[in-house]
Amino acid sequence: MLSRLYIKNFAIIQELEIQFQRGLVIITGETGAGKSILMGALGLALGERADASMMKDKQTKSVVEAEFKVKQVKELYDFFVVHDMEWDDTIVIRREILSTGKSRAFINDSPSGLAQIQQLTSMLVDLHQQFDTLELSNKHFQRLILDARAGCLDELSRYQEKYQRFKEIESAIFSIQENMRKAEQERAFKEFLLNELDELKWKENEEKSITDELNLLTNAEQIKHAVGAAGYLLDEGEKPLLAEIKSLVTKLQPLVKYHTSLEEIVTRLASSHVELKDIANELSGLSDKISTDDKRLEELNGRLSTAQRLVKKHGLKTADELTAVQDALQQSLAAFQEDQSNLEQFQKEYLLLKAEALEIAKHLQVKRAKQVPVLEKATKELLSRVGMPNAIFKVGISETDLSPQGIDQIDFLFDANKSGKFEPLHKVASGGELSRLMLALKSLVAKSLDLPTLIFDEIDSGISGEAAKQVGILLDELSDNHQLISITHQPQIAAKADQHLFVFKSDQNNLITTGIRVLDEEERVQAIAQMLSGENPSQHAIANAREMIKS
Repeated sequence: MLSRLYIKNFAIIQELEIQFQRGLVIITGETGAGKSILMGALGLALGERADASMMKDKQTKSVVEAEFKVKQVKELYDFFVVHDMEWDDTIVIRREILSTGKSRAFINDSPSGLAQIQQLTSMLVDLHQQFDTLELSNKHFQRLILDARAGCLDELSRYQEKYQRFKEIESAIFSIQENMRKAEQERAFKEFLLNELDELKWKENEEKSITDELNLLTNAEQIKHAVGAAGYLLDEGEKPLLAEIKSLVTKLQPLVKYHTSLEEIVTRLASSHVELKDIANELSGLSDKISTDDKRLEELNGRLSTAQRLVKKHGLKTADELTAVQDALQQSLAAFQEDQSNLEQFQKEYLLLKAEALEIAKHLQVKRAKQVPVLEKATKELLSRVGMPNAIFKVGISETDLSPQGIDQIDFLFDANKSGKFEPLHKVASGGELSRLMLALKSLVAKSLDLPTLIFDEIDSGISGEAAKQVGILLDELSDNHQLISITHQPQIAAKADQHLFVFKSDQNNLITTGIRVLDEEERVQAIAQMLSGENPSQHAIANAREMIKS
């Protein structure tokens, strides 16, 4: 329940604090005393956008603070868990409008956003203001009324989870298909490029290996001739170099005993002979291995030419980068195949979820259809009680495609005078009729929606007399299970109050400000008598007021 409301520096309210009781809380006061400002401040606490123009003193911040006493129900507790707040059975929501024009919001002193405030207060309060009867024409509101009465809300939540998931998958399918459509235009070209690289089968560092082999093949004749000539000079010909060195060693060997330097020279000549003999043998073997191979030369030139063409085609610097391009193309084409696989999987899941959602939607449809005559009858009875005996309320249901609410379009229709012609509410119902219809419907669904506090700002608009009396009785009954706060101008309704608050204006140091006080029994009698007959009520009006309070 709403236990306290504190307002400071808001419109013509300088500062006030209200302590609310359980049951039916009635707020009355003179026209222009500030009752609508009170509702505006409460709306701010419930998450409406701040307006700096509502600041009474632009140099001081405006503050609105609403305090609620709550029970630890799952939905509320989950809210605190999700938003990492410590649970408390007292919830204080504070809004501040700063002198800069900016605003701040707090839940139990923790900074919060408007979305959080609105989510929380939607579980605590239903605020009906003077122009909220327009809400009756809102399709979402009409569906909510029917679903609350039909006990569909939990099942609808399950349906909406399925619906949201299959719509997400539908969006993913569209995205994949769009990507595939664009990729398809490139896929054939990428496959062609990859085939070129696959056919080439280029290896890492192959460019150097081919270049080296080409250099050898290109110069094979020259190399073979030079190797042959070297071998010939070393071990063949008329005076082979090896034979000459050997002859030198033979001639000098006997003389080493006569000169110490000769021994080292002879040793070195002998070593040179051995080394040159090995070289001669290697040259002979190398000569046998070197040969010209025009076919191999043509093959390598062709391969290198193909690689260089692809290097230029792909805008590369060297042929060694071709393998990276080949890997990238393979990955790109693999991603296309993965998209195809994902698409098939999503399509299967989409069909399954859509079928499951449709099944729940059909079940909702049955429950809604079953509730329609019950709601129509209950509403007609309440309308008759509040002075509309000839009014007929009708709920139309037509089937539609799957939507966030199911497969039903709900239409509230109305005939105020048994004319047999049913029209949408906004076309045929007056303001007073809409107010009473709204009260009737909210009284029927309040328990189902599990809202602890209901607030009505002039729900009695456009009614008086017996109709107002019946509205008062209905509000009184509704307050047995809910805290009900209502602003009214009707004495018949004010007389039903468990707590009567009176809003007044006062002049403080030439400043008009709004105040509020709780009326005692005698003050209530006086206030209701004034509502009956004016500022100076007669004794008859006072007696009548006293009787109304007792009845």
